[in-house]
Amino acid sequence: MDIFEKISSDKGSLGQYQDDAHGYFTFPKLEGEISPRMKFMGREVLTWSLNNYLGLANNPEVRKVDKEACEQYGLAYPMGARMMSGQTAMHEKFESMAADFVGKEAAYLLNYGYMGMTSIIDALVDRRDIIVYDSESHACILDGLRMHMGKRFVFPHNDIENCDKQLKRATKLAEQTGGGILVITEGVFGMAGDLGKLDEIAALKKKYDFRLLVDDAHGFGTMGKTGAGTGEHFGVQDEIDVYFATFAKSMAGIGGFVASSKDVVNFLMYNMRSQIFAKSLPMAMTIGAIKRLEMLRSMPEFKENLWKIVHALQSGLKEAGLNLGKTESPVTPVFLEGGVPEASQVTHDLRVNYGIFCSIVVYPVVPKGTIMLRLIPTAVHTLEDVEYTVKAFREVAEKLKKNAYPKEIPDFRAAVEA
Repeated sequence: MDIFEKISSDKGSLGQYQDDAHGYFTFPKLEGEISPRMKFMGREVLTWSLNNYLGLANNPEVRKVDKEACEQYGLAYPMGARMMSGQTAMHEKFESMAADFVGKEAAYLLNYGYMGMTSIIDALVDRRDIIVYDSESHACILDGLRMHMGKRFVFPHNDIENCDKQLKRATKLAEQTGGGILVITEGVFGMAGDLGKLDEIAALKKKYDFRLLVDDAHGFGTMGKTGAGTGEHFGVQDEIDVYFATFAKSMAGIGGFVASSKDVVNFLMYNMRSQIFAKSLPMAMTIGAIKRLEMLRSMPEFKENLWKIVHALQSGLKEAGLNLGKTESPVTPVFLEGGVPEASQVTHDLRVNYGIFCSIVVYPVVPKGTIMLRLIPTAVHTLEDVEYTVKAFREVAEKLKKNAYPKEIPDFRAAVEA
């Protein structure tokens, strides 16, 4: 069979919605300056779908540094991978700052977060080693697991009792293979907003011999007293053996970093294929990352403003009778009942009649019969934005309960084509 023949019959779990969703529910075009208010299909919308937690994306100081760095270096320099010709003093400066901030001996700057995590897993373990991981781990972790040629055991999301059982299995197997054990979880689970039980997993180190890798993409900059992440929040940062964060969230940029002991970081520098065989993070983005990290460390008001909005939004939605699941982070999911038609009608109503733009999540990402509307509050939203949004969500939830929405996907294609 020609592999292309499969495309017409099986477009994939998300691609199956392509004909009814493209350009509106999927691959929408938000235009204008990055802010809580942007343009969607020519209309201004109140936007709750940008991972701009601290509001740094369009901060004047950040924009100034980004502009000056681009003017001085362009986007090409350094021209090569870090190991060959892409090393600079600025890359090393950021690494020193990041390691100090998250309380580790050393850090390594990555060109992309997603491929960075995948490559970290690939480098750390070999076929003798065993991985134990949370079932709701991010796609970058799952892709890293696919590259692992050894055994892996999964525990149901945040089920520490089952994690204990998997560690017991892994320990027995490691005795046979002569390998080690790597436990992987997240600080903040980015879809539902709940926290990984880092303190309880760390406590299992008293019982089992393993190393802990934490993906803290959504926790870095938002969690903990200083913003150093979810490990700081739980008081177990020292128990995290390998700490990973990206710039795509609080840092409003591209790239990421991994932090650990000097020996581990040096090993990763010489063994991470995504860094050895790919171009170094451009100088302009590196200098921009330094500026963002300096502001994150020295200006706690950004995180304070974020949490003011988070508390107002989440408490308001809960008081309106809406189900936010188990979120303990800025990620704010709103769970409603219904299928794809109802989900699309609710989202369409919010965008057209209320001017509110948020992300929609349906099966297979969430169980059948469930709709999840995902809101990302930021430090640059206002309490007025929150008040208006809570009112709108209360009203659409009531419409949904009363079966006021048609049981069909709205036809928006003419508007998209226009």
